[in-house]
Amino acid sequence: MAASVLLHGLLVLIVVLATTLKLHRNASSELPLPIDAMAVDSQLFHAAQRVQADRVAQEAARVQAAADAAAAATAAAAAAAQAATEAAATAAAKAAADSQAAAAAQAAARQQLEAAQQAAAQQAAQVQRRVNADQARAAALADAQRAAAAQKALEAKQAAEAKQAAEAKQAAEAKQAADAKAAADAKRAADEKAKKDREAELRRQLADEEHVSAVESGPLRDRYISALQNRIQNAWIKPASASAGIDCMVAVTQVPGGEVTNARVTQCNGDAAVRQSIENAVYRASPLPDPPDPALFERNFVFEFKPK
Repeated sequence: MAASVLLHGLLVLIVVLATTLKLHRNASSELPLPIDAMAVDSQLFHAAQRVQADRVAQEAARVQAAADAAAAATAAAAAAAQAATEAAATAAAKAAADSQAAAAAQAAARQQLEAAQQAAAQQAAQVQRRVNADQARAAALADAQRAAAAQKALEAKQAAEAKQAAEAKQAAEAKQAADAKAAADAKRAADEKAKKDREAELRRQLADEEHVSAVESGPLRDRYISALQNRIQNAWIKPASASAGIDCMVAVTQVPGGEVTNARVTQCNGDAAVRQSIENAVYRASPLPDPPDPALFERNFVFEFKPK
C-alpha cells in the first residue's frame, strides 16, 4: 500500500513539473520580437508600448499564476509524497508490527497447538489406559466366567458320570441279582428236570429191561437168532478145506437197518480158509433181518456158526 501511494505521488509531481515547463516555453515564445520599422508618432508608439506592456504583464501574471499553481502542485505533491512516505512508513511499521504480531500469534498458535496436541495426546493416552484397563477387566471377567463355566461344566460332567456310574452299578447289581436268581431258578429247574429225566430214564430203562428180559426170555429171541444164523449160513460158501463139525463163534457189528459194518471170527475149529469164508458170508448176508421186536436189536452181538 505504501509503495502504491509513493508511486502516485511521483506521478503527480512529474505531471506538475511537465506543466510548468510547458508554460515557460509558451511565455518565451510569445515575447515581442524586435521590429524593424520606420519611426512613427510617439503617442502611437507609447500607446502601442502600453498595450504591449499590458499584454506582457497579463502574460507574466498568467505565468506567475501557473508557476504558483505549479509550486502549489509541487508542494501538494511533496506533501502527498511525504504523506505517502509517512503512510508507507506507518504501513511498514504496522506491517512489521502486524508481522511481529502475526509471528507472535503464530508462535502462540503453535504453542497452543502443541499444548492442545500434548493435551490431546495425554487425553488419548488416558483414554487408551482406561480402554486397556476396561479391556483387561473385561478379559479377566471373561476368563473368570469361562473358568466358572468350565468348573460348572466339569462339576456337571462329574455329577453326570457319578450318577451314570451309580445307575450302572445299580443296574449291574440288579442284573447280577436277576442273573443269580435266574441262574438259581434255571439250576433248580434243571435239577428238577434232570431229576425227572433221570427218573423217567430209570423208568424207561427198567421198562426196557423188563421188556428185553421178557422178550429175551420168550420165543422171539430164539426166532431172531435162528433167522440170523440161517441168513449167514445160506450166504456161506464152504471152502474145500472145511471138514464136518465146524463150530465157530462170530462177533458182528451192525447199524439200524441190519447193515454189517464189521465181522470177525473169534473162536473156530477150522483153518484160515474156513474163518475167512465165514466172515465173507456175514458180509454177503448184509443187511441182516430185522428183529421181530426192536428190543431185540443189538449193535454188537456174538452168535455161534455151526452149519449142518
